[in-house]
Amino acid sequence: MEASARLTPFLDKLGRMALFNFAKIWKKNFFIIKNTKTLVLYLRNMGMDVLKIVAGLVGLIVGGEWLLRAAVGTSNRFSIPKFIIGMTVVSFATSLPELIVSVRSALAGYPDLALGNVVGSNIANLGLVLGVVLLFTRIHVTKSFYQSDWPMMFIASILLWAFIQNGTITALEGLALVTLLILMLFYLLRRKEHADFVADDLESLLSWPKILLLIVFGSAFLALGSDLLVNGAVNVASQLGVSERVIGITVVSVGTSVPELAASLVAIAKRENAISIGNLLGSNLFNILAVLGITALIHPLTVVDHVLLDFDIYVMIGIAALLIPLVFSPKKMQIYWRDGLILLVVYIAFIANTLN
Repeated sequence: MEASARLTPFLDKLGRMALFNFAKIWKKNFFIIKNTKTLVLYLRNMGMDVLKIVAGLVGLIVGGEWLLRAAVGTSNRFSIPKFIIGMTVVSFATSLPELIVSVRSALAGYPDLALGNVVGSNIANLGLVLGVVLLFTRIHVTKSFYQSDWPMMFIASILLWAFIQNGTITALEGLALVTLLILMLFYLLRRKEHADFVADDLESLLSWPKILLLIVFGSAFLALGSDLLVNGAVNVASQLGVSERVIGITVVSVGTSVPELAASLVAIAKRENAISIGNLLGSNLFNILAVLGITALIHPLTVVDHVLLDFDIYVMIGIAALLIPLVFSPKKMQIYWRDGLILLVVYIAFIANTLN
């Protein structure tokens, strides 16, 4: 009896300790299980948003291509000269994905996504696309580079910098950008530059039913693609804890530059002419004057993340200015792999700084 009396408190204490330890283990494991479920849910949501971005980019690329073919087909139906088609219809149609994304972003209340898309695309066109292309081939630069292409693009870049200094691009400033674009196009059309801008592989003569179908489905893909892209980009930014500017400058801008890069690499593989520097400068010009100009006319753009003002816009202007010494030295009017390496290093450093 005495031994049993001594043993009872010991067993009672042992039981309480076991129960306490079980409770601790259960609490710890429940915390792990709970956090594992949270992690799985987080990864699932992130995966869905990434799929939205990818699907949105595909929709924009496909829709833009169909509308481009419809625009060229319509122009040819009305016997519009090729150089006019190249400088107006093709240039505008190829900028439609960026325009739709920027307008959709601005109307949805994400102006930094619109601004980041344009600024990031302009940096990516010269740093990424031109940089990678030059690693595989050299490009002979024509006189139009310093006579019209580069000066116009640089003037547009400086004008954007001036307009954005107060943190807002107003409707009036948007109108000024669009007006400048029209004046520049008239100037180029009078000189009949870029007369061979229209790609030869585009179908030159389409039936009206086919043109109508391309317009309908192209517009639908653009609308759906822009909605998916903006929605996915904003959600990813929220989940990663970064601003819409960062997503616009990295994911969205690179995504809209991928078609030019892919087309150039395919052309190099086929030993055909890669994308010209004039086309890239023209794309940058349209991004500023048409995309941001029209977007600001529809809805004024107010900067939220001021890194756009303090850093990004200067990188865009700086990489454009860098082209001058690269083109004129050491071999005048030629750029090759060393120049491409410089541009690529600048772009990688910019992206690394943005993600830091």
